[in-house]
Amino acid sequence: PWLKHLFADGAYDRGKLMSAAAYRDFVIEVVRKLAGQQGFQVLPRRWVVERTFGWMTRWRRLVRDYERRCDVSEAMIHVGMGALLIRRIAHP
Repeated sequence: PWLKHLFADGAYDRGKLMSAAAYRDFVIEVVRKLAGQQGFQVLPRRWVVERTFGWMTRWRRLVRDYERRCDVSEAMIHVGMGALLIRRIAHP
């Protein structure tokens, strides 16, 4: 209920996603490449998503999509990210 502003990659700029987000009262900000961009350039807020995917791949089970059911896959993401938070709290 507290999540209202989402950041997404340019690949997620789809009409179905945008209409579903509007229906649920979310604001989605799509981070795109800058006009005329050559090579690598840091884009605002995009690194947050990439960093989170990097943290998730530390868990071997999350590197590939091994699960057959979406609820099990979601549970494994919660376990992996929960363990990350606990480790950060325990070792500041």
